[in-house]
Amino acid sequence: MLKQNLQQKLLQKLSPQQIQFIKLLQVPTVALDTRIKEELEENPALEDLSLANLNDPVEQYPDKDPDDSNYENEESSGDEMDEFNIDDYLQEDNLNDYGSKYDQNGDDEDDRKEIPIAVQSTFYESLQQQLDLVPLSDKDFQIGQQIIGSIDEDGYLRRPITSLIDDLAFSQNVFAEEPEVEEMLRLIQSFEPAGIGARDLKECLLIQLRKKDINNPLIVKAIRIVENYLDEFTRKHYDKLEKVLNVSPEELKEIVNEILKLNPKPGDSNEVSTKHLQIIPDFHISNNSGTLVLTLNAQNAPELRVSRSYQDMFEHYDKASQKDKKLKEAVQFVKQKLDSAKWFIDAIKQRQQTLLKTMNAIMHYQYDYFLTGDERNLRPMILKDIADKIGMDISTVSRVANSKYVQTEFGTFLLKSFFSEAIQTESGEEVSNKEVKKILEECIGNEDKRHPLADEKLAEILKEKGYNIARRTVAKYREAMNIPVARLRKEL
Repeated sequence: MLKQNLQQKLLQKLSPQQIQFIKLLQVPTVALDTRIKEELEENPALEDLSLANLNDPVEQYPDKDPDDSNYENEESSGDEMDEFNIDDYLQEDNLNDYGSKYDQNGDDEDDRKEIPIAVQSTFYESLQQQLDLVPLSDKDFQIGQQIIGSIDEDGYLRRPITSLIDDLAFSQNVFAEEPEVEEMLRLIQSFEPAGIGARDLKECLLIQLRKKDINNPLIVKAIRIVENYLDEFTRKHYDKLEKVLNVSPEELKEIVNEILKLNPKPGDSNEVSTKHLQIIPDFHISNNSGTLVLTLNAQNAPELRVSRSYQDMFEHYDKASQKDKKLKEAVQFVKQKLDSAKWFIDAIKQRQQTLLKTMNAIMHYQYDYFLTGDERNLRPMILKDIADKIGMDISTVSRVANSKYVQTEFGTFLLKSFFSEAIQTESGEEVSNKEVKKILEECIGNEDKRHPLADEKLAEILKEKGYNIARRTVAKYREAMNIPVARLRKEL
């Protein structure tokens, strides 16, 4: 039998404006311009008047500690977002309350100069050019093209010969035998850069070694190591190599150096890289005679306004004496676009304020670090520390820290890298685990590479310095810094 009852629930729901702000907040500066262009294309009631050079940091933030009583939370409330005065979004002299003042450091349009781009042949074009110079039959030429097209970006041919034969038959109607493909592969392996077209690391290194002076005893022994003892070489079992080759440690060092000169990824040597991540800093911190100055990248503050033509259109339709169905739909459409433009402008402005407020709190919390650049001056800091200072939610601080970069006088860093947990020393003082990592990195950097320090020894050294760290914790920190174990750090 069904029973009906009433229940009351208290739920929190985000408004469309809040959702838009949250999405904009987590967008990094490098992607903000694309997001704004998308909004401009979708909403004809929104206009962009930005003419300044967007790469200059122009908005200076006052050097004010968030702990001061005058430091107020300026985050827009939901009530403020519901108010709509269109005049505030139409004034050209004070666009969005933060528009025209961003022109102060911008370059004139005439002064901008384009950076010349170097013209360089790609890795595949270089191989194709070498293939064109070899007198070949049409069939062999097609086989060579198929092989070159199957080489990956590292310079390796990882596709089996039988699969290449099938590709030739189905895609080019060329029926080739395995010896024919093998012969063309050997030809391509003679091309530059050395090691190209290898099917594994061993073959790649052997191709490069055999192009050297094979009358040199060091090269002969290097070939023997790669052919028969590559696993021992990669694991740095040098004692075993000295015995099987019957060489002294000095001679083995020379042989190892010959192998280390080889390129394990020959495709990288001639490839124009297009996959580098472009990092545009969201903030800039400069040291002005001992006082830190925080500025916001101008790309975070575009000059946006509501279109005057759409506002005039709305007023014209709204004042019409007679309104039929089509006119009412037109009024509703124009008002919707005007509201959307206003909300987007507010979200951009709120994003700017939140970024500055959060970064200002981080700067003051880590003031000594930003003055010196010494990681040992980093204080333990978690997201809650900053959230409490600026009066915002932890999730808001997390969205800022996970995707924003700050440029300092000693490098550009992700904000997330300044957060760390606390470790208590023997004296009872709390320090950042980054300080321990820095000391650990210095110990490994200064160690005798012929007898590298094991994790147990590193733990003893840290304990002597006042950091009671377990061996497994040392191993965790070492792995986090991409430092191999002691045996793999060993050098001759």
